[in-house]
Amino acid sequence: MDKKQAEKRIKELRKVVEYHAKKYYDEDKPEISDFEYDMMMLELRALESQFPELIEKTSLTQKVGGNVKKGFPEVEHEVPLQSLQDVFDFEEIESFDERVRKQATENGIKNPKFVVETKIDGLSAALEYRNGKLVRGATRGTGLVGEDVTENLKTIKTIPQELPEKINITVRGEVFISKKDFEIMNQEREENEEELFANARNAASGSLRQLDSNITKNRPLDIYIFNVQKIEGKEFNSHFEELEYLDKLGFNVNPVRIPCDSKEEVIQAIKKIGEDREELTFGIDGAVVKVDDLNLRKIMGTTSKVPKWAIAYKYPPEKKETILKEIICQVGRTGVITPMAILEPVKVAGSTISKTTLHNEDFIKEKGLKIGDRVIIQKAGDVIPEIVEAVVSKRTGEEKDFEMPRVCPVCGAEAVREEGEAAVRCTGIECPAKLHRNLVHFVSREAMNIDGLGENIIAELLDRKMIANIADIYDLKFEEISSLKKNGKKFAQNLVDSIKASKENDLYRLITALGIRHVGVKAAKILAKQYNTIDNLADASIESLSLVEEIGPIVANSIREFFEQQQTKDLISRLKQAGVNTERLKDENEDDRFAGKTFVLTGSLEKYSREDASNIIEKFGGKTSSSVSKKTSYVLAGEDAGSKLTKAQNLGVTIITEEQFEEMCK
Repeated sequence: MDKKQAEKRIKELRKVVEYHAKKYYDEDKPEISDFEYDMMMLELRALESQFPELIEKTSLTQKVGGNVKKGFPEVEHEVPLQSLQDVFDFEEIESFDERVRKQATENGIKNPKFVVETKIDGLSAALEYRNGKLVRGATRGTGLVGEDVTENLKTIKTIPQELPEKINITVRGEVFISKKDFEIMNQEREENEEELFANARNAASGSLRQLDSNITKNRPLDIYIFNVQKIEGKEFNSHFEELEYLDKLGFNVNPVRIPCDSKEEVIQAIKKIGEDREELTFGIDGAVVKVDDLNLRKIMGTTSKVPKWAIAYKYPPEKKETILKEIICQVGRTGVITPMAILEPVKVAGSTISKTTLHNEDFIKEKGLKIGDRVIIQKAGDVIPEIVEAVVSKRTGEEKDFEMPRVCPVCGAEAVREEGEAAVRCTGIECPAKLHRNLVHFVSREAMNIDGLGENIIAELLDRKMIANIADIYDLKFEEISSLKKNGKKFAQNLVDSIKASKENDLYRLITALGIRHVGVKAAKILAKQYNTIDNLADASIESLSLVEEIGPIVANSIREFFEQQQTKDLISRLKQAGVNTERLKDENEDDRFAGKTFVLTGSLEKYSREDASNIIEKFGGKTSSSVSKKTSYVLAGEDAGSKLTKAQNLGVTIITEEQFEEMCK
């Protein structure tokens, strides 16, 4: 490759790696694997080494990836938090050993030793102690300037707030989330229909860099300390000695630290960590080799980005070939139907893989997978197995195409995929796979408001087979309920009374409780007012529903699909038999003074909560909106009203105070 070609390729690589570095370090949303990124950086470094005149200071090969997030105070690191030089084969380990021994010999140091540690896959942070007390914690950031995340770091239970010795010390560690906790987090997010974290590293990074420390507090963060950045009043000769001292101070020190006397022992230690990585409770993305002698470290020095006395060996992702025997579909608690690959069992990266998720039908089509294919699988992010590709050249012609089911494999209700979504969902309200979630929603405060039926009680009722569907709630007997708790008579009576009271609820609460997709409390109130009875709503056509203000074709289609299900018809029939009200409750003095009017609430209201004000507006036939437009009738403005007030003034929308609103409501 000549210089002109190299310059073109370098520019291409810099643009791509900068984009992916931003996704990884700043947004915590990587789009490619670590290995793919490492290979691009490796190519970029090689080209810059071949043509050093093309090196620029702004290149990611010359600086630490990552920036300081807005919203956090900046912290200048007294000792830079540098990155590490990555290597990918044992020849580079041997070259590193040669450089170390050459420097040692030239400076009269005999037999330099090394320490090999796990390279924890997390977010680097520095902890600063004064007189033994934690005073500040910061992320690595650019290496020179980080983010002050002291309050967030204080929520991590394994970080000591005070040390047994009144010393001034700054230590460096890696904040991470364990494999088990990461799996639980993603399961919970999937159940709540939230976007899944790409990997444990990004989950940890995003959690630590929350502007609200209460969010961080609820995330299962942990930390391993791996270095003394600075200490006053003490001196150490070796890195291993430092780590043992940190242990005595009560720090959660990296548990894998292997002292080595030679390059052979270093290579053996790296191999050992690779073999044992599956048994580790935390994710790693390599092994770190460090010079143990602290004096030799000073002699070897650093570049602007990395120390010369340490390197990181990156393990290549292990890939294996196996057979895609079958594709089955599982139904989650939200009704999402997920295809699952059943594989001929194969051992990858230390664990036997026999199944893995295929995410959705788009993923299967993109990979071109067929049942019976020979496929290549690997462990993604050191934890999750994934299918990389099908081995098309080995097809026999007996492979079969896969099609997503059009009915739920659990309950037989229609399975639908809405426009713009990748997921296929079960529409059955009494599907056993999502029954617990549907019950919790049905009894919730904004729905049927049955006080006392919390998640744990519902789970116990299901476990004891005291209920099998939503309507069974209304068949519960006092004696059955009282058996749930020791001395449970008072609890049982309160619950019986609450269940009985729920029968008299207004129609909008029942519509809300049914959990029709896209229909929340606001839409339920509109539908109740438009159709007056559950039967009228059940019989409404898509055309009729689409004409209702704020409903639209997508919601209309969802409502129609819901009421066409036999499960829905059976449930409504049983609720009627139980005496549950299915009609709109009309106030004798019903007042529609705000009919056709749209209100926008902005600023801090003194006399009302936002919810109270909205309820009053809706009670009088009006509606609320979150944004100001020409169609807005009134803007109710409290203290510190911001851009919405300005927009209302520019559009000439009527602006009212709380006092004026009160007068309008009299």
